[in-house]
Amino acid sequence: MLVYILRRLFYALPILIGVNILTFLLFFVVNTPEDMARAHLGDKYVTEDAISNWIEEKGYDDPLFYNSESQGTSSLTDTIFFNKSLKLFAFDFGRSDEGRDISSDISDRMGPSLALALPTFIIGVWINICVALMVLMFRGSRLDRFAVSIFVTLMSISYLFYIIVGQYSIAKLSKLVPVSGFNEGIDAWRFLILPIIIGIIAGIGAGARWYRTLFIDVSGQDFSRTARAKGVSEAGVLFRHILPNAMLPILTGVVVVIPTLFMGSLLMESFFSIPGLGSYMLDAIRAQDFAIVRAMVFLGSVLYITGLIMTDISYTWADPRVRLN
Repeated sequence: MLVYILRRLFYALPILIGVNILTFLLFFVVNTPEDMARAHLGDKYVTEDAISNWIEEKGYDDPLFYNSESQGTSSLTDTIFFNKSLKLFAFDFGRSDEGRDISSDISDRMGPSLALALPTFIIGVWINICVALMVLMFRGSRLDRFAVSIFVTLMSISYLFYIIVGQYSIAKLSKLVPVSGFNEGIDAWRFLILPIIIGIIAGIGAGARWYRTLFIDVSGQDFSRTARAKGVSEAGVLFRHILPNAMLPILTGVVVVIPTLFMGSLLMESFFSIPGLGSYMLDAIRAQDFAIVRAMVFLGSVLYITGLIMTDISYTWADPRVRLN
């Protein structure tokens, strides 16, 4: 197992390097430091001196990859690529264009993001599986067809619709919970309960429909038909044969999503004014803070690759027949 993990980490390194180089080229070659300065300072009434001062202040006045004016290793370290990109591999995210420590901001905002995303994810997966199993018990009936039509309808509705209707009906009219905002400590549940409910409801359509399709595929296999032929009840077939044998594809969809929970939800956190990583990323895009955007893109890549490795490892727990090579 340890050898497999180390090998997968070694394979992941070229992917991270490629993402890092591509991000660097997008920010510093396609979108030059002069372009970033103009976007940050504003196109109107900006002078060349102001642009030069901004570039020098942010450390963007060094050469991109090689500094011919320096000697030895300094010719490589006194460059934008080393200071702005390679240091990301040591999780040194540096400072934002506004001067804030990005690592400190990420650690502060990770808590609210997890407080919102984890309950939504865990409860949502449980409800989706339960709904899919219940619908499967009535496969081919009117209830099954009605449920599928409801799933498709829920999938077709925009995520923004759920947020706006939830805020208006539950928060504004009923005044059961605050419309937006966030408090630290035990009082945080009052601000999180509504976005959690909205997130669960918005995900039922796609989630339950996917699990239903997965369970139907497993129920048509030989072991399921054999269990029914032996007189096992439909509930017994579902919980003793179909669900355990569907765990591998379930884990594929579930474990990969777990690292993305740390990144937060852009829309949910923005509309409910929750100070998480999702709103942090969105605020950085609005403010043209390219240092934060680069750091978040790299962090997202690391978390996604971690999720893929976690998925492969979880296979051995779900099915002992799986061997990692």
